[in-house]
Amino acid sequence: MRVLVADDERLLADTVAEGLRRLSMAVDVCYDGDGALERIGVNRYDVAVLDRDMPGHTGDEVCRSITDAQVGTRVLLLTAAAGIRDRVEGLGLGADDYLTKPFAFAELVARVQALGRRSTPALPPVLAQEGLVLDVGRHTATRDGRPLALSPKEFAVLHVLLRADGQVVSAEDLLEQAWDEFADPFTNAVRVTVMTLRKKLGDPAVIHTIPKAGYRIGGTA
Repeated sequence: MRVLVADDERLLADTVAEGLRRLSMAVDVCYDGDGALERIGVNRYDVAVLDRDMPGHTGDEVCRSITDAQVGTRVLLLTAAAGIRDRVEGLGLGADDYLTKPFAFAELVARVQALGRRSTPALPPVLAQEGLVLDVGRHTATRDGRPLALSPKEFAVLHVLLRADGQVVSAEDLLEQAWDEFADPFTNAVRVTVMTLRKKLGDPAVIHTIPKAGYRIGGTA
């Protein structure tokens, strides 16, 4: 899952981003509405976490831009205003969810994960294929009942491949969905991560390389 966190409280934004990254999400961070609009114009996000009261373009304006563009990004608005009228107003802008500050990080994670599942078609919280079971909510992975000790990036790559449901995923798409905006497009990070992931999954191999196309789970190479 790729997430944008935009909040002018830098410590809060950085802390939220770091916590989401530990849960294998690719997270970009900015501290004002102008930066949020710039990133949304370049990258495709599953979820955008927006503070309503950012300088420059407000979170409301960014939310409205996302809604008008119909890019499929789900929006979670953050605000210190806890009144019913404020919540109704925020949801009326097209936001998918609303969370008041201060909040428990566990609740924010649960809301982000729930929004990330609202894709088309909707994805279940547990993905299973070829003996692999990935529980996104609990952040656990097993193969044939054997627990897998995956790094956050390995978990993210496996998540993207399982979401594809047997379709080929290119290295470029893996880089887009599992890494953040600072990833070097010429890096071999995807190849290396897939290689280490294969070793941890064990035999028989379930991740197949499709020459000049990418990777997929299931089928034959």
